[in-house]
Amino acid sequence: MTDVLTEVHGGLARITLNRPKAINALTHDMVRTIDAVLTEWESDDSVRTVVITGAGERGLCAGGDIRTIYDDARSGGTASLEFWSDEYKLNAHIARYTKPYVAVMDGVVMGGGVGVSAHGSVRVVTERSRIAMPEVGIGLVPDVGGTYLLSRAPGQLGTHIALTTAQLSAGDAIHCGLADYHVPSARIPQLLELLEQRDAAEAVRAVAELPADRPLSRQTDWIGTCYAAETVEEILERLRASGEQGSSAAKEIEGKSPTAVKVTLRALRSAAALPDLDAVLEQEYRVSAACLRGHDLAEGIRAQIIDKDRNPRWSPGTLAEVSEDVVAAHFEEVR
Repeated sequence: MTDVLTEVHGGLARITLNRPKAINALTHDMVRTIDAVLTEWESDDSVRTVVITGAGERGLCAGGDIRTIYDDARSGGTASLEFWSDEYKLNAHIARYTKPYVAVMDGVVMGGGVGVSAHGSVRVVTERSRIAMPEVGIGLVPDVGGTYLLSRAPGQLGTHIALTTAQLSAGDAIHCGLADYHVPSARIPQLLELLEQRDAAEAVRAVAELPADRPLSRQTDWIGTCYAAETVEEILERLRASGEQGSSAAKEIEGKSPTAVKVTLRALRSAAALPDLDAVLEQEYRVSAACLRGHDLAEGIRAQIIDKDRNPRWSPGTLAEVSEDVVAAHFEEVR
């Protein structure tokens, strides 16, 4: 079975991620295939618009194939570095694509799935969309341009999303700048037909409607106050003192990798000051490489995916043990 299906019809070039049993998780070969076909279509005058969708009913893409990353992290290999290098180049390619790139972000869209969708020029969510950057839960830091997107979300919403791994509804994804239009999932076939006939934005607007759900965007006050703090420790103190929702967020953060949480906060603050996506992706590559060499990435994947005991043994085990030197080391050049 081909993991990436492609076709061109009526001026519309379609990419279908085709690993439905794995919620279309990305492999290295899939990344290379997508990048190559995008390059080909960019100079093909018969292609007017590109659209990316996921096979099956569960979602566009659940992220990268982290079982492969787990094997690499345990063995000290470098295959993950090569994967990330090509994946991040693909993310940048999508962001600067010269033709309309329509991403149908239906169902689960996480990690690498955000990378192949949220950098597109026309980003569509549905009532079934569940969008997240869950990396700190496995000892990694948001990548694929995730720190670029989240650092530019309104107020401190991006910090909350990154540190708690909160899942975004359609309305919140639009509010946070990760999507543009809400289209009911039942209208996706109609949208694909219209994309063959019309300009991409015009086709989407013909079937789009206002999203009904924006629960996170209604919590900007306490989120803004708590996450404006300069350290993770102070953020947690403010969250615990802010009420039930803040206390719940604090508990979520406390269960994540202490190292990944601290590095993520610094990465977000740094990304906000970097000039463009390319610069952020370069930073993310350095951070990801450091995570690959560390303890928590393999342990987080073991606990969540391999053994599924949901009981990661992080090292260091507390925020107090994660020194500034440890955090700074994640931003050094890859040797």
